[in-house]
Amino acid sequence: MRAILPGRPNAELAAVTTGLWEGRQIIAYISGNAFIILGGPRTVIQTTYHEDEAILVTITLDEPSGKIAVASKNAAYVYKPYGVEFGAPKWSLQHTLTVPDAEDEIRTLSWGVAEELLVGSSSLALFSTHNDTAEHLYSTRLASPAKFAHFSYDATFIASTSQYDRLVKIWHRLTTGSVQERFDVAYLPHPAIVTGLHWRRPRHKEQLIENVLYTICADNKVRVWCGGDAHHGPGMFQLWAEIDLMESIKPRGVPGLGSTRRYTFFIDSSDFAIATEKAVQQASEKGTQEESHALEHLIEVANKTPEVCVVLDDRGNMSAWGLESIDCKNRKAPEIFNIAHVEGLHLHFPKDVTPFEDNVQFYSFCGDAHGSSFTLLLHHFDGRLEWLEGKVDLLFDPTPLKMTRLERNTVLTGHTGPIKKAVRTATGRALISRTDNNEGVVWKQEYTKAGANVLARHSVVNVNEHIHRTAIVQEGDFVVFLHHQSITLWDARGPRAKEVARCPYALQGKPLCLILIPEVEADAGCIHLATISSEMKGLAWEVRLPPKIAAASRRNSLPAGRGSSVNVEGNISLEELCSFDLGSGDGLAFVLPVDPAGTAPVISGFLDTFARDVAISYSVSGVIKSWTARLNPDQRKLEWLLTSTVETGVDNPTLASGTSIRKAALVDSNKTGLTIWNTRSAQLEHEERFEAHESIQDLDWSSSPDNQNILAVGFPHRVVIYAQLRYDYLNAGPSWAPIREVRIRDLTPHPIGDSVWLGSGNLVVGAGNQLFVQDECVEVSEGLLPEVRLVARAKHELDLFTLVSRLNGPLPVYHPQLLAQCVLAGKLSLVQRILVSLYKVLKFYTEGDPFDTFLELTPEDFTTDPDAHRHAARKEMQSSYADFSESDDEPATITEETAVALNEFLASKSVPQLSSREQFHLADIVECVGTVEKHRRSIDDNGCRFLLFFRQHYLKHGKRDVQEPRISWREITWAYHSGSQDILMDLVSRHFQAKIGWKQAREAGIFMWMTDLTALRTQFEVIARNEYTKTEERNPVDCALYYLALRKKAVLVGLWRMATWSREQPATHRLLQNNFNDPRWKSAALKNAYALMGKRRFHYAAAFFLLADHLQDAVSVLSNQLEDVQLAIAVARVYEGDDGPVLRKFLTERFLPRAVMEGNRWMASWAFWMLGKRDVSVRALVTPLSGLLSPPESPKLQSKLFLTDDPALVVLYRQLREKSLQTLRGAMTVSPRAEWEFVVHTARLYERMGCDLLALDLVRSWEFLAQHQTIAPLPSQMQMPSHSARLQDIDPRKLLKRRSSLVVADLHPEQQHSVKSMLDGFAEENGGVVSNGVGGGEGKVDKEKGGEVDGKAEEKEKAKKEEKKKPPPTQFKEPDANSLLDAFGF
Repeated sequence: MRAILPGRPNAELAAVTTGLWEGRQIIAYISGNAFIILGGPRTVIQTTYHEDEAILVTITLDEPSGKIAVASKNAAYVYKPYGVEFGAPKWSLQHTLTVPDAEDEIRTLSWGVAEELLVGSSSLALFSTHNDTAEHLYSTRLASPAKFAHFSYDATFIASTSQYDRLVKIWHRLTTGSVQERFDVAYLPHPAIVTGLHWRRPRHKEQLIENVLYTICADNKVRVWCGGDAHHGPGMFQLWAEIDLMESIKPRGVPGLGSTRRYTFFIDSSDFAIATEKAVQQASEKGTQEESHALEHLIEVANKTPEVCVVLDDRGNMSAWGLESIDCKNRKAPEIFNIAHVEGLHLHFPKDVTPFEDNVQFYSFCGDAHGSSFTLLLHHFDGRLEWLEGKVDLLFDPTPLKMTRLERNTVLTGHTGPIKKAVRTATGRALISRTDNNEGVVWKQEYTKAGANVLARHSVVNVNEHIHRTAIVQEGDFVVFLHHQSITLWDARGPRAKEVARCPYALQGKPLCLILIPEVEADAGCIHLATISSEMKGLAWEVRLPPKIAAASRRNSLPAGRGSSVNVEGNISLEELCSFDLGSGDGLAFVLPVDPAGTAPVISGFLDTFARDVAISYSVSGVIKSWTARLNPDQRKLEWLLTSTVETGVDNPTLASGTSIRKAALVDSNKTGLTIWNTRSAQLEHEERFEAHESIQDLDWSSSPDNQNILAVGFPHRVVIYAQLRYDYLNAGPSWAPIREVRIRDLTPHPIGDSVWLGSGNLVVGAGNQLFVQDECVEVSEGLLPEVRLVARAKHELDLFTLVSRLNGPLPVYHPQLLAQCVLAGKLSLVQRILVSLYKVLKFYTEGDPFDTFLELTPEDFTTDPDAHRHAARKEMQSSYADFSESDDEPATITEETAVALNEFLASKSVPQLSSREQFHLADIVECVGTVEKHRRSIDDNGCRFLLFFRQHYLKHGKRDVQEPRISWREITWAYHSGSQDILMDLVSRHFQAKIGWKQAREAGIFMWMTDLTALRTQFEVIARNEYTKTEERNPVDCALYYLALRKKAVLVGLWRMATWSREQPATHRLLQNNFNDPRWKSAALKNAYALMGKRRFHYAAAFFLLADHLQDAVSVLSNQLEDVQLAIAVARVYEGDDGPVLRKFLTERFLPRAVMEGNRWMASWAFWMLGKRDVSVRALVTPLSGLLSPPESPKLQSKLFLTDDPALVVLYRQLREKSLQTLRGAMTVSPRAEWEFVVHTARLYERMGCDLLALDLVRSWEFLAQHQTIAPLPSQMQMPSHSARLQDIDPRKLLKRRSSLVVADLHPEQQHSVKSMLDGFAEENGGVVSNGVGGGEGKVDKEKGGEVDGKAEEKEKAKKEEKKKPPPTQFKEPDANSLLDAFGF
């Protein structure tokens, strides 16, 4: 905890009490209707609020018992301590004491002996609180209500006085413990009003000393009375001495100009002796000469065992007097000597306050547990409790000192009522907190001499009308309040703010917010505010303030027309600027300003989607809209722009908050569901549900200097702080995580009112009268966030901003996430280089050595051709000058042997900037890369991608007991587009040791990615056999579905013939021998299927549906009841092939809508490709799925999750769009802007993942499709063709500059029709292949793939044949202009 502002002390004479109890120094004071118990300057032991909400007027502590008594005007409350034996004392209510007269008011409390409590009002009443029931012992009426009524420490005497009274009444207690208490009374006359009383305190309870009473009088004199003891009456009190406070301080300077104010407090001889002992103990042998002289002087004074009277003025002057041998029995003259007279004390007395607040009460104690030998508490009646500490020897050193005698440790202040709202400035260096009764306090961050920042009270604002909204500007110097019918400006530069301007307004609808509009010129003295109503109507105001000096001096350097916005004259004004309309307010829930996230309120001046957001609105249907605004100084109006719209699907949200850097948080109608959104991409980044009893009531945003977002989620008694994590698509990890939890229930029972961030990373929590300022350092614990363990090795605490930057910053090149994304991007050779470099570094690395996180790689290595380095390496190896002397020890690639060696290093050494979990993931990737390298020459790139992530998936999930983990549709899609499926199938089979059942096949997605139907059915039969033999009893039920899907009923009949152990064998065997083409037996099979469904044997029921040739019903059962989509598709493919109507219907009506509901682009692309719609398959990777297919239901919230995006989609899109004519046509239907947004969005995803190098590579190497330019038609020509017709007229060979020479011609003949050109003779049908004609390249013939041939070779052969068969020229015909343009690519 950085600091605690426990509450504003009430302006009462007895608002503070202190005492030593059970070895603990207890400080307690009253604030509003609460009292606070402190154990130190920053230690709150307990805060207790009273239910009646009456203001407390007095508090006192009983040192022997530890009881605390507080009182309002109508009742006194006694609190008893408990839990002392556990080291954590708390106080609970024991008694409530009321006065008999309802109109009477309690003024003072005092403890006697044996837990007796004296209550002073218009009468004196004595109670015993020792038992569970309070006992009334004595009461008597007073002539005037008591102002002071204090027991002496032996409880023999009571000294009391009334308001404006010149007589001190001494009550002598004649009986103790009897049935009827009796007192004798005497008076001590004074020449003026008595303003203070103090009884001398003994060293310990058993010490018998003469009672001494100090009285402070309005004539600026202290009088010492002594003589009271148990054997003599009160009349024995005699005036022992007087101390003239005015004469005690005679500062140097011009006579008559000194201060007339005097303050005094007393240090009893018992406390002074303890302080001296503490100072001697703390004295060091190497102390300065000044310190040694001061200590000698202190010891000399302490040997006289004096009572000390300290006199102060408000100019920093102090005079200390020692009173020696106070005793009326000794007839000697009073011995009063001067201890010290010093100057230059800094006691921070209030200035410019009301007469009521112009008062200070002093409380001192010595020898506390916090290191200082003397502590002085100053209760300023303007609402501060100042805590000063110092060494008593330096305080009373009479010689001038360069050192500070008293240092201010803290200032305890706050509010007197519950905090309702806290608002900060844009930079977070100042804030204002206000209560329900419109009391506001402006706080500013100040830096101490030690360099620590503290939150100090700057100004108090008391408003007499309702405050609707608040804005604090110019770093807390001015405050703007929006009321119901007017807006006011307050000057808060002084300790008490004052209203300086007011402007009435009229607005249609209820004003919802007060928004500070960012300015082009910072600190120019001219700011603009706006409000938006519930009907989306708004008003703007211009506020002119005295500018900062730096801003005023800038006016001469401003461009023409901009100088008018600088308020050089320094006038203060508030006037209405303009009104505006933002559309309809139908369905609007709320509009609120965004959290500025620590940035200054400055904008570039451009009104576009890149400008900072200034406000967000949310509707009852959960639509979040972000708005930005800019001032048009020429037209004197405010221009607004809608920057983003997010349909969250959260109905009736109760709370929302946005940040200026495009993040928003939303709370559902139950106040238990939290969603965090990226408003730029309209994506859900985090969703979390809390317990029903934990309602979310506050959301606050902050950001680090490098724009990392931090969110504080407030509950009634705790605040959870969330930080961004890197996106993790491969492990589907969260993108937000709690890094800290702030609990205040141990400090206060009051629920949290509001919380707000400071710019330094401190969270200020307001609860009740108090403000709790959290430290910016975060403890790194295992339970809170395991990913942060990498930083815990060095120290257990981290700065908040440093922590979030490490959680969401750029990754080192050897991080497993960056390596995995490099593999997906086709940079496997680069991954090999990185791992080889890591192997070389770790070979000689010891902890503590410098470690290059780039491993000597450069950003250019990530942006060059991934195969360039590999080709260069091969060329070098083939060179006759290659030196093989070093290659024996250092590996060139990560083979399986090298992977084992590298993993041994990873198991024994800690790699910098990797957590333990990430190091395990890195070891998995190393093993997978070694496996892929072994088969590198036999499988293509897509096969490598599948194999690597299949192995990684198995390594990750095989180590934990996860129920049937399945690879994602991303890996299935890579394998589906691989040309090495037979080898992949062999490797997967080996992985499962040739025992592939349906569970293993589903885990690997085999029947989703195999394209050869013959191989598919062969593998399905293998699964049928393995399912039959997986149990010892060999039950034909387990394999019935598979054999019937293969249409091999005879095999199933044979298996049932052997299953003689089964009760179902006879009936089933007889049934299966029938001909199921006969309607009678088909009906019997259907009846059995429905009967099995009634018994919930769905797997077996699907088999009987197949027996009845009802494939549609079998597929429905498998997908609906068994929820096994893969099995449903596999059965359909095996039963009727890939072009069957049931499969197409299932993919169209069930599978694709599910993909849209989940937002899964991989599923959608795979399904469209399976349906033969390759153009739509390519579009599904880029455009929103809802635009391709309308789902029957509204999309799930998960469909908006950030995990539905994947940067690997751009890799597949780039690969597929140039694969065939269909895919090129599909890519052409994507608008250039949509493709640009897709690429930029993917680059942002890479950046959010910490893969900034891959983002740079993407935007640097991306090639857009060349745009087909159409010539404007002549007037005599026909109208332009439609968009689809234009697409047919485009030659796909001219769309890309860099492309392989092979493009599969998979369009229908009529779709391949294009405008004829002069070169049409060279582009006749080429066996279904269109050659590039530009890129060239070596192409291989693959008849199975649909007739791909080498384009260049075929064109040459065609040209030769044309030359031989060319007829003689007869007549020249001028070519058409369009054909010429087409030939040249226009």
